[in-house]
Amino acid sequence: MQHSCEFVEVAKMTLGALDTQKIENIAAALSQLKGRLFIIGVGGSAANASHAVNDFRKLCGIEAYAPTDNVAELTARANDEGFDTVFSGWLKVSKINKDDALLILSVGGGNERKKISVNLIRAIKLAKAVGAKVYGIVGRADGYTAKYADIVVVVPNMEEKWITPVSEAFQAIVWHCLVSHPLLQKNKTKW
Repeated sequence: MQHSCEFVEVAKMTLGALDTQKIENIAAALSQLKGRLFIIGVGGSAANASHAVNDFRKLCGIEAYAPTDNVAELTARANDEGFDTVFSGWLKVSKINKDDALLILSVGGGNERKKISVNLIRAIKLAKAVGAKVYGIVGRADGYTAKYADIVVVVPNMEEKWITPVSEAFQAIVWHCLVSHPLLQKNKTKW
């Protein structure tokens, strides 16, 4: 089978297996948000976080931020303190609190034992410690985010070889579903 045909078939199966109730639950929760929405991801998920911030701000009128949009602070923190604390340090300066929410975009969601995406784990721990809600769109049900966030959409994965491209692609599908949700969208799109 051609690669593109196989990829599209995997995407179709993933779409059919997506837990839409979890998306509805996140939409309902975000419609009650009193504070800010911090969106965090690394790698491709960082790029998705930046795009999602735009959509939540412009379409939903939600005050949203992605720490990775500030490259100078991110790299200074990584250089001076280490990459494990880049997000928790940023969130502390932003005075994350119980009125705020954290949205994690990640393939794996972090693994404490294997020391993978420790920066996400520390951000989640900080958010939970101050009473902020934590949501996630991830590709693994066994990662830290899936285990400890309040509501998580786990992108169903049919094969290990597709986990990164499918997880990151479906992050966009899920957040676009959220920002166009009648509970959240306040402003029309141009097109």
